[in-house]
Amino acid sequence: MKIPSIQLLGYPVFSESLSAIPWQKKLVINTINGHSYTVAKSDLQFRKALQESDVLLPDGASVVMGMKMLQGQNIQKIAGYDLFIFLMDYLNQRKGKCFFLGSMDHTLDKMRSRAMKEFPNVQIGSFSPPYKPVFSAEDNRIMQDQVNQFKPDVLFVGMTAPKQEKWVNDNKNKLDAGAICSIGAVFDFYAGTSNRPPQWMINLKLEWLGRLLKEPKRMWKRYLLSTPVFFIDVFLYKLGFKNRIHIN
Repeated sequence: MKIPSIQLLGYPVFSESLSAIPWQKKLVINTINGHSYTVAKSDLQFRKALQESDVLLPDGASVVMGMKMLQGQNIQKIAGYDLFIFLMDYLNQRKGKCFFLGSMDHTLDKMRSRAMKEFPNVQIGSFSPPYKPVFSAEDNRIMQDQVNQFKPDVLFVGMTAPKQEKWVNDNKNKLDAGAICSIGAVFDFYAGTSNRPPQWMINLKLEWLGRLLKEPKRMWKRYLLSTPVFFIDVFLYKLGFKNRIHIN
């Protein structure tokens, strides 16, 4: 079964609902938004990881708007949190197994505690890797072993972008897991250590504004610098200046 996607500025963006994905096969699932697009322009390894995703979800109003402008297609924004809840419910119905890889032990404990109440039929494993910018070969071996001993149907990776996507792309062939999903901040959202913007803001496609107002020092570059770069490239492409889209 072919996974439905539409090309957007060199990326195969998923274009249907999550129910259209063939979950019975091994998949690498990532997300793309205006910020990650801009980061990937100067990070070849990150760009490669996104482009080689089996499923690349449109996690941002900017990507949804860009798709409408360039392809005339109306697609639905699918956030990492939406993916997480969908798959946890899917596993709960089938008495499946999931594994949380990333974050700190106290965050993983909070995630596990909440998930056991909300999805009681799901078996849950977890591991907190060392906090460092680059993992050693031994670090990678330990993480692989932790996952492979548990053999999850779904592996959720929460190590922030672009670190998590690059790690998954480098290690995916050594992981005994079904769907491998890079979901970053979802770990903190679900654990309650950080709050997602209210639903009314999400419904109005203003989740970006909620995050900016909550963490202005951390988020201002993402939304006030990175996202405009994405839209500049969209306009250049729309006007026929494809060769003007600069990639380092």
